[in-house]
Amino acid sequence: MDRVTRNPRSPARVPPEPQYAVPTGMGREQFHAMGTTITLLLPERKVETGSRLVRGLFMEWELTLSRFLPESELSRLNRHPGVPVMVSALLYRVTAKALAAARATNGLYDPTMLDQLKQLGYDRSFDELTGTLPASAYKGRPGGGWRDIRLHHGTKCVTLPPGVQLDFGGIAKGMAVDAALDALRQAAITPALVNAGGDLSMEGLPPREEAWPIEVEGPDTGWTIPLRRGAMATSGIARRNWIQGSAGRHHLLDPRTGLPVQSDLRSVTVVAPLCEQAEVAAKVAFILGREKGRDFLREHQLAGLFVGTNGRWEAVEPWPVHLMR
Repeated sequence: MDRVTRNPRSPARVPPEPQYAVPTGMGREQFHAMGTTITLLLPERKVETGSRLVRGLFMEWELTLSRFLPESELSRLNRHPGVPVMVSALLYRVTAKALAAARATNGLYDPTMLDQLKQLGYDRSFDELTGTLPASAYKGRPGGGWRDIRLHHGTKCVTLPPGVQLDFGGIAKGMAVDAALDALRQAAITPALVNAGGDLSMEGLPPREEAWPIEVEGPDTGWTIPLRRGAMATSGIARRNWIQGSAGRHHLLDPRTGLPVQSDLRSVTVVAPLCEQAEVAAKVAFILGREKGRDFLREHQLAGLFVGTNGRWEAVEPWPVHLMR
């Protein structure tokens, strides 16, 4: 089977989206949603049906959860702090999952860092961040506002405290991948792989193959890793970075400081049963850095790969180190 491959990195500010080889007996479909490229690998005879199903799902999730759409349900919720707001089942579910992840990680995953991102210049979709942004006097402000959000299960109402706004980040994308795969499974459209900009999950295996070959990108090279089940997600700074004044910025903030994480890491990739789990774990491990990040993954029995800006890598078992040489 031809492997899943990426184009060489472009000299442009934003590297190109991955290009995929298609396994025998499978078809490919791509579209843009939730700020990234969604790639589907589906049985040839079911590509059209499966694509229509997944496109509809991602459209619903984007219209509900995007902070960049003024008319989205999330944007409306963020405009009404201090009062209970009745929300859809989808927004309520994602909010509940995000708060659970914040509690489980003691706030290292924090869905209330939107104001800090805006202060750093990320106040519009990344496609619109062009050139160098004006300098800012912002010096950082810790997160933690998630602790004061109130959920009212009976009425499906959410109450945001004054000064707190939600931005779910990668967990929403991971949940959407999981939901899309579940929808395909229920429609008997398998085997299938759903990839949202490198955060992916799969069901079954391609015809006559023992695994899905997935490429993990480094600064100057890549490694092909076989996945048979579960999900993979990557948190990194290669794509979403910009200049504010003379300061380099990126979107991975440390909630303890309210500033971009400062380390020698380029990316952290994690394999987990669900994409939402892999997303949160990769982000937390990136924030913690190599040593504490490794301990975090081992504590949760998750395989992972830390890649530095200089290309140096370290793996957490059971990552297949023998395939990295």
